[in-house]
Amino acid sequence: MATRPLIRLENVTKVYHAGEVEVRALAGVSLVVEAGEFVSIMGASGSGKSTLMHLIGCLDRPTSGQYLLEGREVSGLNRNALAEVRNRTMGLVFQSSNLLSRTSAVENVELPLVYAGVSGAERRRRAIEALRQVGLADRLEHHPGQMSGGQQQRVAIARALVGDPRLLLADEPTGNLDSKTSGEVMALLRGLSEAGLTVVLVTHAPDIATWTSRVLNLKDGLILSDQRQASIAPGAPAPAAARPVEVVP
Repeated sequence: MATRPLIRLENVTKVYHAGEVEVRALAGVSLVVEAGEFVSIMGASGSGKSTLMHLIGCLDRPTSGQYLLEGREVSGLNRNALAEVRNRTMGLVFQSSNLLSRTSAVENVELPLVYAGVSGAERRRRAIEALRQVGLADRLEHHPGQMSGGQQQRVAIARALVGDPRLLLADEPTGNLDSKTSGEVMALLRGLSEAGLTVVLVTHAPDIATWTSRVLNLKDGLILSDQRQASIAPGAPAPAAARPVEVVP
């Protein structure tokens, strides 16, 4: 019996209005992402990639079309229902780690569980496990100012993982990092994908997209290409066998 895809978009559009000006950010996107895939979304500024990420992440609703998440139609849900779906199903990571500066790593990671009403002892246990998962078991009590940019982003990833999501969404997660640290973060995301987590990220950098097993190129709110490529071992440069990834102009 075939399993349902984790993500299914069917002819999704998103239209914004600025006064009398209509901006069609997505012009009819259809997409299927299976559980366990590692997907990057690329495109020039204004291509619609961030809008697509926001819709997948239930941060916004489409103007038309369908969005089925684990087989459930979510495009028509209200804000509160979308927040519930988001909190139950996904973890989100952004370009900035958005950590509380006066709060330790473990306390930062605990925050989503505080809002979910999880008990103190269980919050602590799960936060420590999430930090161990991203290689920061020895940085539990460090504050953001005591950590490198890469370590801060690992804390942000741990915070996204602490709720045991089935989908991790990352919007330019390496945008503020140097190339070496970017590779370390991508190796971590690759490892999470290989362990079975579905990972979808937005990036403008072709070298970052080479870490993923599937690359979508967007232009003018449409998917121009959907390319699968060879796997890359965490920490290694792209092998010659991997097809090159290019941003479609």
